Amino acid sequence: MTEIPTDYVRLLEEPFYGALGTIRPDDTVQVSPMWFKRVDDTIHFTHTTKRAKFRNLQRNPSMSLAVFDPENEYKYLEVRGKLIEVIPDPTGSFYVTLGKRYGNADQQPPADSPDRVILVMSIEHAVHQ
Repeated sequence: MTEIPTDYVRLLEEPFYGALGTIRPDDTVQVSPMWFKRVDDTIHFTHTTKRAKFRNLQRNPSMSLAVFDPENEYKYLEVRGKLIEVIPDPTGSFYVTLGKRYGNADQQPPADSPDRVILVMSIEHAVHQ
């Protein structure tokens, strides 16, 4: 894992939205807002196996997450890495965990829970401003 500067760590620890970029089959970038949670030296996301982002990552595991500081829109952290693991989550429990992390105390599993997975991203490089 790459070192994250101390004054940027909160951007991965606080429940801020991130912009996750993956590479489409035509080599263009797809960027989507995502809930996430840092777990040790990785970033975890909830997703389904039925969407383009999942297919993108199966083809090309490269991914990038940018998080902006809501108190200073010029301060951001981008972490780059790869999809290193896909963990089945057919009960949607990680979706519930993230929903609660992002402020919904009553978060319930989504209807697409049977297709849910946890995407695990390595942190290999970081840039910040």
